[in-house]
Amino acid sequence: MKLGLNGLGRIGKLSLWHHVSRQHFSEVVVNLGRNVGSGLEDIAASIEKDSSYGRLSMYLHGHRGGRVIENLNDAAGTMTVNGVPVTILREARNPKDIDWQGNQVRLVVDTTGVFKDPTADPAEGRGAIRGHLQAGAEKVMLSAPFKIKAKGLEMPEDAITTVMGINDDDYDPGKHSVISAASCTTTCLSYMMKPLLDHFGADRILSASMVTVHAATGSQQVLDRMPAAGATDLRKNRSIFNNIILTTTGAAKALGLVIPEMKNIGFIAESVRIPTSTGSLIVLVLNFQDELEQPIKRDLINSIYRDYAANTPYLIHSTDQNVSSDIIGMPQAAAVIESSEIHTRTASINVNLQHVKGVAFDEGVVPPVLQVPVTQSVIYGWYDNELGSYTNMLGDLTVSVAEKMV
Repeated sequence: MKLGLNGLGRIGKLSLWHHVSRQHFSEVVVNLGRNVGSGLEDIAASIEKDSSYGRLSMYLHGHRGGRVIENLNDAAGTMTVNGVPVTILREARNPKDIDWQGNQVRLVVDTTGVFKDPTADPAEGRGAIRGHLQAGAEKVMLSAPFKIKAKGLEMPEDAITTVMGINDDDYDPGKHSVISAASCTTTCLSYMMKPLLDHFGADRILSASMVTVHAATGSQQVLDRMPAAGATDLRKNRSIFNNIILTTTGAAKALGLVIPEMKNIGFIAESVRIPTSTGSLIVLVLNFQDELEQPIKRDLINSIYRDYAANTPYLIHSTDQNVSSDIIGMPQAAAVIESSEIHTRTASINVNLQHVKGVAFDEGVVPPVLQVPVTQSVIYGWYDNELGSYTNMLGDLTVSVAEKMV
C-alpha cells in the first residue's frame, strides 16, 4: 500500500522520516506542489538534514549510518530513501488537483496546516481537505485539529478526531473518511487527563486549567516585522528569538472531541511560545472535590500515572529530573510525567448556599455555610511537539487506519 503525504513542512518531513524508518508502506508519494531550489537534489538535501534532529542517516542508523537517499531522478521526481521508493509531486497545490489516483494512493496525510475545515467546499478558494477525496484518495488524515469556519455548522458525520491509544477505537472505517489526529498539545494533554478521569471520574474534578510552554513553530517570525492589514494579534509579528510570546491554543476544545467527559468540566487552556526549536511542557492544574478522611496526596497521583504507564507505550512516568532537551526525539512519548514535581494542597472552602443556584430559603432564614474539602494538584507533562511525541503517534495512527482499509 502506498502512502500520500501533502506537504514537507515540519510534520510532513518528519512523517517521511518516520515512515521510511518503519517501512510499513511500499512507497511514499509526497506532494510538494512547487519547485524547490535547483531541483530534486535540493529537495533531497532538505529531507536529509534537520536543525533539530540532525541527519536522517543518524536517525536511522546511528553514527555508522551512510548515505540513505539514493537513485535520484529529477525528471521523474523519484528517489529511494532508506530503500523506500519516494515520489515527489511538484505541480498542484490545491488538494483536488493532486494526482493521487494516477499514483494509486488511497490514504493521504495532509500536513500543510492549511486545510482544516471538514465542511469546506473543495471547489472554493485554495481548496479544502475533502479535495484529496475528489483527487482519488479514500481516506484523508489531518495533522492538526479541525477548524470549522462557518458559524452554526456541525461536524460532518464522516469526520472524527482521534488520539492514538485514547479514542482510536471510535474510528469506524465504514463511516469515517476524514480523520484529524488533533494536535501535539491535545495529544499530551489527553494522556495527562485520561488516567485521572478513569480513576476519579469527571464528577470529582471541579475545574481544570493548563498552560503549555511551547517551542517555536514555523508560523512565527525570526525577526520583528510589520503586521498584515487587519491583524489583531501584534505579538505574532515579534521575534521568537528574543521573546516569550503569549498566544492561544485550541487544546481545550479539541480535548472535548477526544475525551467527551471533559465537556462537563470547566477548563481553561492557554499557551506561551518560547525561544526553543522543540520540546514543550504542559502545566496542568486541577481542583478535586476531596474527602476529609483521606485527602488526595501526591503519592496517589503518582501511583495513578505509574499504573497507567505500565499498560501503554505512550505515557512515561519519569523519576528523572528532566529539562526540555531530554525529551527531544523520545520515541512515542505522548506525555512524560515529571513525578518529582507533582504537588497537592488540600483545604476546606466555604460555600454560602445563598449564592448556590437552585437552592431557595424562606424569608428570615439564614442560609448555612458549608465547608467543602478541595484538593488542588499541579502536574507537569513534557512532550516533544514535533518528532518524538506527535509525529511518531501520528505514524502509529496512520498505520492503524491503513490496516483497516480493505
